[in-house]
Amino acid sequence: MTQPPSGPPPTPAVPPVPASRQAPRSGASVAVPGPPRRTAWAEGVDRLRAAAVTEPGRLRIIGAVLVALVLAFGAVTAWQVSDRAAAAEAVVARSQPLSADAASLYRCLADADTTAAGAFLAGGDEPPELRERYERDIRTASLLLTRAAANSDASDPGYAEIVKLNRELPVYTGLVETARANNRQGLPLGGAYLRHAGERMREELLPAAEALHRFETARLREDHGAARSRPVLALLTGVVALAALGWAQRRHHLRTNRVFNLGLLAATVATATTLLWLIAAHGLARSGLDDSDRYGARSLQVLNEAWTGVLRARGDENMTLVARGGGAEYEESYQAGMREVAGDPVAGERDGTGLLARALALADDAEGRTPVRDALRATDRWREHHATARALENDGRYDDAVALVVGPGRDTARSAFDAVEAGLAEAVEHEQREFERAAERGRDALDGLPAGAGALAVLGAVGVVLGIGRRLSEYR
Repeated sequence: MTQPPSGPPPTPAVPPVPASRQAPRSGASVAVPGPPRRTAWAEGVDRLRAAAVTEPGRLRIIGAVLVALVLAFGAVTAWQVSDRAAAAEAVVARSQPLSADAASLYRCLADADTTAAGAFLAGGDEPPELRERYERDIRTASLLLTRAAANSDASDPGYAEIVKLNRELPVYTGLVETARANNRQGLPLGGAYLRHAGERMREELLPAAEALHRFETARLREDHGAARSRPVLALLTGVVALAALGWAQRRHHLRTNRVFNLGLLAATVATATTLLWLIAAHGLARSGLDDSDRYGARSLQVLNEAWTGVLRARGDENMTLVARGGGAEYEESYQAGMREVAGDPVAGERDGTGLLARALALADDAEGRTPVRDALRATDRWREHHATARALENDGRYDDAVALVVGPGRDTARSAFDAVEAGLAEAVEHEQREFERAAERGRDALDGLPAGAGALAVLGAVGVVLGIGRRLSEYR
């Protein structure tokens, strides 16, 4: 027989309640989870989407886009035109003058070397005019070097050449003075010093001056290219802004049957004016800069090469006599230089070869062609006198050869060389004026456009605000 339990029944085990589900204590607040937080971007997109379904909202969005486009067009135009105006100013005021200075520096050095040799050949009593010319060349070269150093720094590619020229020029002038002192005393050692000076000029100074001219000419081309480059971004922005304004006015017409919205029309006129001004100004600037290159810079480049070639040939001619029978290499250099400058000695201008013939072809008017033709004719006379002087020296008539080469008469190699130089100087001066006139015309075409574009952009933006505001007022 079964006995009933003597105690109370056992209590079943209850699992513990998680802390998160326990009832809060008396007085504690209950945290109720809310909706997830949204970013400002998402809320802005929602507001924009909500506004876009209403006509006032659409008008506000259209107005904001139009204002942004009009202002962007003005800003981009001012930026790109300012860059091109600065490059055009650099062409006129910096890079072209520095390139011309570098060419003048080369000519001064070459002419100083040529003049020193000519004065040496004249003997102990050197002509005063030759001495004055030599000293003038050295002073001018020193001045040009100072100017070049003031317009460059250590990062410029031509700076090392300027340093080299400043270091070598005193060495050269010291050798020339030593040669001159020995020559006055009738010592043959003077010729050796002069030849050494000439070697330093040809191997150190003239290559450095040529490299400096090359660097400055490259900088001129870089500035010239930057000044004439098309403002593509500004043109595209202007076309987009004008198209957007046209679309907005067409939309306005289709929805209201009104022909004009004066505010949007004013913004369109301001934008179209800026775009047409940009196209016209850049076209005029590009035309002027192209003319400066075609009718000035190219001619100047060829004329400068011809002038330096003439000076080298004259120096070789003098050194041929200084060497007294040992100047075969100078004679070969003279003949090669004259062929480069004036072409075939018989055909000359007619065969179209030589730097002077190229300069003649590039000259665009009679004022530019006449001095080049004069230089060509003087070159022919110079060659004839040189051939005669070589024959005299070979016959043992050294003094007569020297007199024909460096003598002061009207019918000498010296007078012919002076005539060549005079023609080249006149031609260079004319082409320099042509370059400056054309380049300044190109630079001046961009004057006022950056400020004008900014002002017209502000007027256009105000027009958009007023035009859209007039439409919005109809919904109030």
